[in-house]
Parts: sequence; structure tokens; C-alpha cells
Amino acid sequence: MAVMALCIQVMESDGHVLDAERSALRERFQELYGLDEAQFNALVDTGTAAASEAIDFFQFTSELKRQLTDEQKVDLVGLLWEIVYADGDRSELEDHAIWRIADLLGVSGRERIMKRQEVAGRRGDGNGAAEDQGD
Repeated sequence: MAVMALCIQVMESDGHVLDAERSALRERFQELYGLDEAQFNALVDTGTAAASEAIDFFQFTSELKRQLTDEQKVDLVGLLWEIVYADGDRSELEDHAIWRIADLLGVSGRERIMKRQEVAGRRGDGNGAAEDQGD
């Protein structure tokens, strides 16, 4: 539920959630967790409710930080980037949300940027590396 809530918070961070983002979320969760449609929809409902009640990312990241390995934390950041890039665009607000989540999880800036570049490269976005001077 915490992973879903963070995904929803990142999707909503730029003020609009697009169908491409929803589709990427569905595909990745079904792939990673083997969820059927009903299970996925129930998790989205639970995650959405939790995300809407949350003040910030901390309540989700603090639990995940204790439960996940370092590799799983980096993979979670990669998942967030995949959802962001699903619509072919990356907003400053989405970028900031992932930076904050990664920081709270203890994922280094280097690992966060590497995951962003990896996802951007798969999506064919040439801006993934060009914008890293500010990080």
C-alpha cells in the first residue's frame, strides 16, 4: 500500500494524472506483484485514500525504509521514474517529488540520477542526462 501511495503522490504532483501514467502503473504493478485486475483496483483505492490523507511522503517512506533492502529502494525510485516518463514528459514537480522520496529512503543522488537516466534512455528521452548538472 505504501508503494502504491507514493506512486499516486508522484503521479498527482504535477496537478494532472494522464491515462499513460495510469497504464504504466497498472502494467508495472501487475508485473512486479502478480496482481489481477480486482486486486490492482483495490490497491489503487487503498493507496489513493492513504495518499489523500497523508501530509507528506514520510509516513510511507519511513516504513519502506525499514522493510526494503538498499537495492529494493533504488528499484522503487526506478519505478517512480517509469511512471513519470510514461506520458513522455517530466515536470519539475515530479522531479522534486522523486528527489524528496529518494532522500527519505536513503537513496543517493547518484543512484536517483542513474535510475532517471536509465528510464529516460529506455523511453528515448534525450534530456535525461542533459539536465543533471543541477543535481
